Amino acid sequence: MTFETANFTNQCLIAMPAMADPRFDHSLAYIIKHDEEGAVGLVVNKPLELPLTKLLQELSSNLVAPLRHPEQKVLFGGPVNTQMGFVLHRERGHWNSTLPIDGEIHVTSSRDILDAIAQGQGPDDYLVVLGYAGWSAGQLEEEMGANAWLTCPVDHDLLFNLPFEQRWEAGIHKLGVDPAFLASDAGHA
Repeated sequence: MTFETANFTNQCLIAMPAMADPRFDHSLAYIIKHDEEGAVGLVVNKPLELPLTKLLQELSSNLVAPLRHPEQKVLFGGPVNTQMGFVLHRERGHWNSTLPIDGEIHVTSSRDILDAIAQGQGPDDYLVVLGYAGWSAGQLEEEMGANAWLTCPVDHDLLFNLPFEQRWEAGIHKLGVDPAFLASDAGHA
């Protein structure tokens, strides 16, 4: 399989140490869509200074139940449409705008899931992100060919349970690579 024919949907992208774009420095992005039109991903390891509780209050969501992780931060999902929110989650649920990625992972862009989370009726495992990463047709494949990213299979614990600051390195370890030896001009794993 070449990069031109690869489909990275439901894969994690690991930014190489020499990533030219500082917005993606040490990023781990989960690809939710990749086809002939381009790719869309959510960065899953860059917390903003915005606590989820504050976002829910700003949206006038009635916090009925305590959040499972009250200190949970909203994540920087990428530089495109940073006012647009997404919830990456495991349970399918019955929310208005849910896209299944695989049998277990879904992404929802409708506000009703945030209301459900505030009322204690949301999914157990979820990430709330603002913005997304987008690649035009062929752009991601070019970046892969230029050694800007490595890929690793998705790992649910990596996405939902590991502390944010450990996710990039854990993604590299999934490939059997020691991050200390990862050179900026390394080949593809």
